[in-house]
Amino acid sequence: MAKLWDKGFSVNEKIDKFTVGMDRELDLYLAPYDILGTMAHITMLESIGLLAKDELDSLLAELRQLHAQAEKGEFCIEPDIEDVHSQVELMLTAKLGELGKKVHTGRSRNDQVLVDLKLFTRARLESTVAKVKTLFDAFQAASEKYKDVLMPGYTHLQVAMPSSFGLWFGAYAESLADDMEMLLAAWNVSNRNPLGSAAGYGSSAPLNRTLTTKLLGFEDLDYNSIYAQMGRGKTERAVAFALSSVAETLGRFAADCCLFNSQNFGFVKLPKECTTGSSIMPHKKNPDVFELIRAHCNRICGTPESIRLITTNLPVGYFRDMQVLKEVYLPLFDQMDDCLDIAVFAIQNLSVTQNLMENPIYKTAFSVEEVNRLAAAGVPFRDAYKQVGMAIERGEFDFHGELNHTHEGSIGNLCNTKIAQRMNATLSKFPFAAVHDAIAKLLA
Repeated sequence: MAKLWDKGFSVNEKIDKFTVGMDRELDLYLAPYDILGTMAHITMLESIGLLAKDELDSLLAELRQLHAQAEKGEFCIEPDIEDVHSQVELMLTAKLGELGKKVHTGRSRNDQVLVDLKLFTRARLESTVAKVKTLFDAFQAASEKYKDVLMPGYTHLQVAMPSSFGLWFGAYAESLADDMEMLLAAWNVSNRNPLGSAAGYGSSAPLNRTLTTKLLGFEDLDYNSIYAQMGRGKTERAVAFALSSVAETLGRFAADCCLFNSQNFGFVKLPKECTTGSSIMPHKKNPDVFELIRAHCNRICGTPESIRLITTNLPVGYFRDMQVLKEVYLPLFDQMDDCLDIAVFAIQNLSVTQNLMENPIYKTAFSVEEVNRLAAAGVPFRDAYKQVGMAIERGEFDFHGELNHTHEGSIGNLCNTKIAQRMNATLSKFPFAAVHDAIAKLLA
């Protein structure tokens, strides 16, 4: 099959296989978005007189059918076709003849893949944002449910001060609220239109880039055509960094659960149907779900650096190195979303141990409570600290008072409502509805 760039000679079979790489498989992620980009581009071409109205209507009708196929997972890239861009143009030409060859006017595969990636990223970020919010809600629900159940807090893996399961779950909820700010920044970087930058130096065709920006629901353009191309890799890295922030939060929680689920701690427990066993030890009920979340999240945390290592120190302009980014970037969202989904399920099935702090091994966690009680009674803090420290050394320390943590963000005042307000304020800044409206009009 002739390639879009065919000039009358055949490429060596080994070279062809190596340079195409995994594009045929990975471009299936991009198929619906490549079709949307083409629809916007040819609508713009008609507006500047490079397509007739009846030609546009014929092309749009066919592209809508292709988009429906892609949305259903029925779109495929033939074995001898290089990529999704070639496949779409081939299918249009097979159905509409010479008219199908007009869709590439004023465009390069460089800006095609750029707009495909931006549209793909926007759609997948919206899905991930929703899943992060679901996880946030699960953390907050658990925080409220267990807000009065105490647990020991640790520093240096040594018993430190009283904590609560409400405080612990709530910490990860607030961490996700900050992660959502990172996702919003990633969205903003992704929500700018590179289409029309062609191969990085624009086009002599009188393109209307503002129109394609509106048609595709982008907030604005990547204006400078060279920078639009330089954004390849930079956008992916920004998005991967935001996802790695979520992964860091989730991975750290999973690490806690691995530790706290062990018999030595016994703070939390998964039901037996959520654990796995051993081939040799009949007593084992392993928290593999949290161990795998931890591993997957650690891998996601490394993705921004993987992207950086592919693109760092590339000179200005397009290079085929960028093709390899797809292998790192496109599957990233599936990995993140799977972790988010299973984490919500695990949290909803996790039980916590009541009355932990009645165990004498946690008695010294209340030492600061006693120091503060003495200080409130007028004993200088440093003297109170010494008195309590000496009592602990003599094995005479005991505490029979009441916990009285009232400041914002403490055991007795979790501020979950305030944290939810912060999360919702960030969520309100994502213009999902405007994007949906633009895409619906383009497909109508």
